[in-house]
Amino acid sequence: MRNLKVLCLVVIASLVGTVSMASAAEDKIAVVDIARAIFSSDFAQARLKQAETSADFVGLKAKYESSTADLQSLAKEAETKRLTWSQEQAVGHQKKMEYAKADAELAGRKIQAEQQQLQQQIMQELGPKAQEALQEVVKEEGITILLRADAVMVAGPESNITGKVADRLNKKTK
Repeated sequence: MRNLKVLCLVVIASLVGTVSMASAAEDKIAVVDIARAIFSSDFAQARLKQAETSADFVGLKAKYESSTADLQSLAKEAETKRLTWSQEQAVGHQKKMEYAKADAELAGRKIQAEQQQLQQQIMQELGPKAQEALQEVVKEEGITILLRADAVMVAGPESNITGKVADRLNKKTK
């Protein structure tokens, strides 16, 4: 009797497995990186380029590059002259290097903050249109299972619809 129950369970489990495998074979699976689709769109690229050429961003970038160059110059000077300096001169030079490093780090953090803010603005502006474009591509392609690209370990290029979504987004933003 017990063997009969086990045999029935095994038969039922194998039938369920066969049915689920058959339905999985009928499903069309795709992956998408919605952020990449948004940021590769013409609209986002234009906004990024506009921001990079703005006076504020150019000034921040110049400050960062200037501070980095100052730091490198001070480091090179210290390398060549440190043996001839008194202790006070060495301490003074070290302070100058610390100030230059702090200036470079501050400018770098400001640049990163500006870039993150711009990215958030672009995501907010294009997010709804990107979702519409995604839904249209999913419907047209007959996709039944859609996964985030970063959640998938391996996927062939034919299953990635990011480019199609970006193209559709470009059409929606013109």
